[in-house]
Amino acid sequence: MPTIDQVKRSEGMIAGPGGRVWYRIDGADAPGIPLLVLHGGPGAPHDYLENIGALADERPVVFYDQLGCGRSGHPANPALWQVSRFVEELATVRAALGLDRVHLLGQSWGSMLAVESLLRGASGIERLVLSGPCLSAPRWMADQRAWLAQMPAAIGKAVALAEALEDFEAPAYQDAMTQYYQQHLCRLDPWPECLQRAFAGLGMEVYLAMWGPSEFTCTGSLRAADLTPRLNQVKVPTLLTCGRFDEATPETVQQFCRLIPGARMQVFENASHNHHLEQPQAYLAALRAFLR
Repeated sequence: MPTIDQVKRSEGMIAGPGGRVWYRIDGADAPGIPLLVLHGGPGAPHDYLENIGALADERPVVFYDQLGCGRSGHPANPALWQVSRFVEELATVRAALGLDRVHLLGQSWGSMLAVESLLRGASGIERLVLSGPCLSAPRWMADQRAWLAQMPAAIGKAVALAEALEDFEAPAYQDAMTQYYQQHLCRLDPWPECLQRAFAGLGMEVYLAMWGPSEFTCTGSLRAADLTPRLNQVKVPTLLTCGRFDEATPETVQQFCRLIPGARMQVFENASHNHHLEQPQAYLAALRAFLR
């Protein structure tokens, strides 16, 4: 079995709606149905998901940085940061790379993008993986508030004060955000280099426009987004995953799972939103079994 360093790799740029999009394919000559990976954020480039490339010994694993972050173009055009444009971009990437039949893996916001694509008529999607899924912004925000309530009182007070004053650069708010992320975004210490690299390449214009100043403060265009009423229309085999301490809480993910016909779910212990990094062997084994 080849190692990840031995698989054939290719990369390039695609002319997408609004700008050029960077992509990379691990295992470009592998025989299985390709797996297309959709990163979160919005605006968090693919880097933190690159260990999923370990599956390239069985199938091509395709990554791309959505417009506005990472290695893709960074146009200064707020009108571009719309769900419909990202759905169109996904279709453009698939067409350019000949991904007529494909498995989709969406992480966090990438899950919303994957499901939106399906609900808007995308064809050729064989299987769907939703990791730490954000499929309802109101439910997401409620879950973050519940997690915040379990943290030291000073954390909640710092968040409430910053939101009241709209001062999200306040040191106390920034410290609260860091402590929160260490519990619910990634519990590894230190954070893996790939996750640090993703944060360095974060498209803040996209993140602020669509989400807001932090994971638990949503002020952007997605704040009312909610796909739960239509999840029963997802008709492809679906695996949902989350960590025990995930921002996408096990209770919420279980609700999503019940709404998707025939879906299955796996919770990873001692892990959070980046459970693919915290429990990599178990996560990759789950993916292999499902995609086979």
